Amino acid sequence: MPMQTLIIRALLQYYAYYGDRFQVECPTGSGQQMTLYQVAQELNRRLTCIFLKDKEGQRPVNGDAAIFRDDPHWRELLLFYEYFHGDSGLGLGASHQTGWTGVIARAMHLFATVPPEHLVEHGKAGAFVGKK
Repeated sequence: MPMQTLIIRALLQYYAYYGDRFQVECPTGSGQQMTLYQVAQELNRRLTCIFLKDKEGQRPVNGDAAIFRDDPHWRELLLFYEYFHGDSGLGLGASHQTGWTGVIARAMHLFATVPPEHLVEHGKAGAFVGKK
């Protein structure tokens, strides 16, 4: 989570400078070109999916723990773990980490409220300008 957050931040800073004129292939080998904003947005989407319910009502962060899937008192509880399994998204380590892992909420808010042109127009401050 910390490395992904730093990468997303760096991509947004580079996007603020280069704008739409600089594109890279994402995902690698797909032949699909994306702006750095779109790449940051895709990385954020992948991180966000760890915490969102799938078709069966499971959150990858909870693994196959039935209590977080079935119990009405626990199924909406989101734990912010210290680490995550790289393939499954299962939360590992301490489950009360609201530092780096908690930043996912800010990233979700940023991509939901800040259009890419605000970053190009306002630079880093564009992250705080929001929609008009």
